[in-house]
Amino acid sequence: MCCCESGFNHTGQGPSTGRLLRRNKDEADVLEADGLATIRGERLVFAGLSFRVAAGGALLLTGPNGAGKSTLLRLLAGLGRIEAGRLLWEGAEALADLPAHAARVAYLGHSDALKLGLTAAENLRPWGTRAAVAAALATASLAPFADLPVRLLSAGQRRRLALARLALRGARLWLLDEPTLGLDAASVARFGTMLARHRAGGGLVVAATHLPLPLDAAATLELGR
Repeated sequence: MCCCESGFNHTGQGPSTGRLLRRNKDEADVLEADGLATIRGERLVFAGLSFRVAAGGALLLTGPNGAGKSTLLRLLAGLGRIEAGRLLWEGAEALADLPAHAARVAYLGHSDALKLGLTAAENLRPWGTRAAVAAALATASLAPFADLPVRLLSAGQRRRLALARLALRGARLWLLDEPTLGLDAASVARFGTMLARHRAGGGLVVAATHLPLPLDAAATLELGR
């Protein structure tokens, strides 16, 4: 079992602790955080944060707003500054080579990061062949909207398009911030199939959420306590 050691949330109200559960001790760790600390503005968001994720593993980040879930995801993506501690990928410093790290990471934040003037298919084409794009759109039940400008899609359809992009990226580590916001039950179920396929191929998932996610046997790291 892995654990998150004590730290402080950004409000300075007290120690933040977390627990990682249901990890198979025989699995090899791929992503490892050891004593991470970060500051936003002049406030300490968290400190002494440690966890491990093995190949095919999933980690859910939970806790109240402001506990540091989104900040931690950005740190794992190489988009923030680590004030203390180490972030390792297969035993080596993960951020020593930022282009290499970027290639193994797919980060989906609150924004869908889509170009509204392009069609659904055009938004995906940088990441795959026409056949691969068509398959990704079909998997997300967006095939009928392939040639429609994204600005005409609903919020839920845009989120499904952003999730379809994950499958095309080929990145091993998926970093997801509230990925199911705006999705109906059928879309969440399809996303669960995507997540299972990604993990079956040795992929890793770290997700911040306030809602249940279709992630079997995921460990949980609770922040803000």
